[in-house]
Amino acid sequence: MTRHLQGSLFDQTDELRLGSLHGIRRTVLGHGAWIDVLPGWLSGSDALFERLVTEVPWRAERRKMYDNVVDVPRLLAFYGADDALPHPVLEEARDALSDHYAGELGEPFTTAGLCYYRDGRDSVAWHGDRIGRGAREDTMVAILSVGTPRDLLLRPTGGGGTVRRPLGHGDLIVMGGSCQRTWEHSIPKTTRAAGPRISVQFRPHGVQ
Repeated sequence: MTRHLQGSLFDQTDELRLGSLHGIRRTVLGHGAWIDVLPGWLSGSDALFERLVTEVPWRAERRKMYDNVVDVPRLLAFYGADDALPHPVLEEARDALSDHYAGELGEPFTTAGLCYYRDGRDSVAWHGDRIGRGAREDTMVAILSVGTPRDLLLRPTGGGGTVRRPLGHGDLIVMGGSCQRTWEHSIPKTTRAAGPRISVQFRPHGVQ
């Protein structure tokens, strides 16, 4: 699987280590939605990227779009509540997030979905995680990004001003409150040179 990762100048270590979550910063988006962002939560993230690229059983999917069946423009993997995650540091991250947000979320993060954006042609369209309880309840989705930063865009459902957050090299974003119902997010295609990125999305039970 071809990849050309430009390593971070600020993360020159192969030791995988999570930082404290106490430095996370919240931005209130409106309509009951918010995001928490913590740059560089995971040190040694480039080493984790290399492990995930080679060891995760990535799959390509095809989906119907209007009258055609098209390739999903990214590779995917999913780990359920009873599955061992592909690296112990991801289990540590899931547990740390569950502990940190226990008072607000009221339940643990249980599943992990992985997306592999191989270059700027890979993307995900505007959407909210509304399959399951996210369509009717406040919830949280936590995303840990490794590899080259890509822009995550957020906008109110139905259109409006866009919030942009570049994420990669161990950055963390948590979308909470009504974010999955009242806002949408995307990773747009880009014609600029873009290296590969993997996002790890931690979700509670019943949220997709």
